Amino acid sequence: MKNTKKLITLVILSGLMMVGLQGCSQYPDNSGITLVSKIDRVSKAWQVENYKVNGNDYTSLMASYTETFTKQGTYDFQWAILGGTGTWAFQTNDAEIKITGVSNVSAKTLVILKLEEKAFWYYYMDGSDRKEFHLVPQ
Repeated sequence: MKNTKKLITLVILSGLMMVGLQGCSQYPDNSGITLVSKIDRVSKAWQVENYKVNGNDYTSLMASYTETFTKQGTYDFQWAILGGTGTWAFQTNDAEIKITGVSNVSAKTLVILKLEEKAFWYYYMDGSDRKEFHLVPQ
C-alpha cells in the first residue's frame, strides 16, 4: 500500500511537471518542449510554406524563396535570380536572430514566433510593414 501511494504521487508530480514545461516554451507558437538545441533546429535549409505582409497572403510570390542557416553562423538566401550571403546570431535571450552582412541590406532582426525541427516562423519589420515567414525544411 505504501509503494502504491508513492507511485501515484510520482505519476501525479510527473504529469504536473510536463504540463508546466509545455507552457514554458520561449516562442509563442511552439507546440511543446524539445531536447534539440536552438542552433540545431535553425541550422538547415528552409523553404517558404507561407508568406504574409501585414496579414495579406503573398505566398505565391515567394514560391522559390529559400534560406539557409548554418551552425557556424553563416546565412544565405535565394529567390529566383536574387541571392545573398551574410551572418546570423541569436540575440535578446535567443528570442530574435540578427542577420548582417547581406549586400544592399542593413542588418535585419527576425523575431522568432516558432522554432521547431520542422517549422521556423518569424517576422521582421520593413518600415511599417510586418513581413511574416512560415518556413519548412527544404
